[in-house]
Amino acid sequence: MQHQVQQFLEKISSSFSAQQFIKLTLGNKRNKQSDLKNVFVKPVIIKQAQQLSFTYRHLTQDMVKNYTVKDALILLEKMLQADFCNADLFTAANDYYLSIDKKEQAKLIIRPASLTIKEDAGQHDKVKNRIVNSTTAVYLKELGITTAEGIVKKDMQDKFKQINRYVEIIEGIIKEVDFGNELTVADMGSGKGYLTFALYDYLTNTLHKQAAVTGIEMRPGLVNKCNAIATAAQYDHLVFKEGTIADASIENIDMLIALHACDTATDDAIFKGITANAKVIVCAPCCHKQIRKQTAPANALKAITRHGILLERQAETLTDAIRALLLESQGYKTKVFEFISTEHTPKNVLIVGTKANKSDTAKKESLDAVKELKQLFGIQFHYLERLLQPH
Repeated sequence: MQHQVQQFLEKISSSFSAQQFIKLTLGNKRNKQSDLKNVFVKPVIIKQAQQLSFTYRHLTQDMVKNYTVKDALILLEKMLQADFCNADLFTAANDYYLSIDKKEQAKLIIRPASLTIKEDAGQHDKVKNRIVNSTTAVYLKELGITTAEGIVKKDMQDKFKQINRYVEIIEGIIKEVDFGNELTVADMGSGKGYLTFALYDYLTNTLHKQAAVTGIEMRPGLVNKCNAIATAAQYDHLVFKEGTIADASIENIDMLIALHACDTATDDAIFKGITANAKVIVCAPCCHKQIRKQTAPANALKAITRHGILLERQAETLTDAIRALLLESQGYKTKVFEFISTEHTPKNVLIVGTKANKSDTAKKESLDAVKELKQLFGIQFHYLERLLQPH
């Protein structure tokens, strides 16, 4: 048995070195009562280094761990001795099928390759051109977006599209700002972490920057889960902390992000970014209640705001227009454009503020515009305006 197993392990090692390794599966478990059903292995890139990613498929959950090829070979030999009787290796050159019978006699069958690296990726050309690589991003599997083989699940196609659109936007922003090689980011209200992980992966593995990213989330269960995934993906400088946006303590950051923070939580996030002297502030607002409750124009606009649905739409536009103006009053150049909605909210507006050298005259003009809008719509105050008053 030992000779056949060693030959099989050598094929794994040589195919990995030649970049011909496609995938490996372990099955036919020795202990039928074991909770571990099978193991899937695929190549991944972690910190610009090729490794082997093991997906341990249990009855109720999957676990992912990454190993160097040296450690992986040691582990695989032990698993073939103690856990599984079958192992199937697929490479660009050949397929190798190892089976071990009850008498511990091993048999190795070699057949022509049934897969190619391109075909095994399981993606159409359009998807392959995405910035986020679904086949190598460990966090996508852990978050339930891809299968163990790195294929995007049918019901997660929209989420994967949103993640890529988000990274595309960040890519465009970063090209316009001189961040240097080191970058600190705060993601306020990070939720399940989909976009936080994608951002960290892009900054470190695509742009090769020394990035430190912190996700702020008030739900402890999500914080613990995201930290566990960050550890599994070996994202050493990505951390999630429990807390609210209003209470979060941040200072001297390069970029602040707040996506779909509800109502005035978006204003809290913008204020945090301004006071932390962030070079870039990125927000996707949600639930514009604060201004809607105050809107009471004493002019022809009453014909619009008397209808509930039109009042709501007007309040959304007005709230975000004032947010952009207030950012400009603090020395930021702003852009407001369409993002992409999520399953949680149909809102799809993105406000981006980039630190700029604005004159005092330009800043005052922005504040004057805020004043005029408030008078036009009968608004007493904007929450962000009140936060900024001491400044």
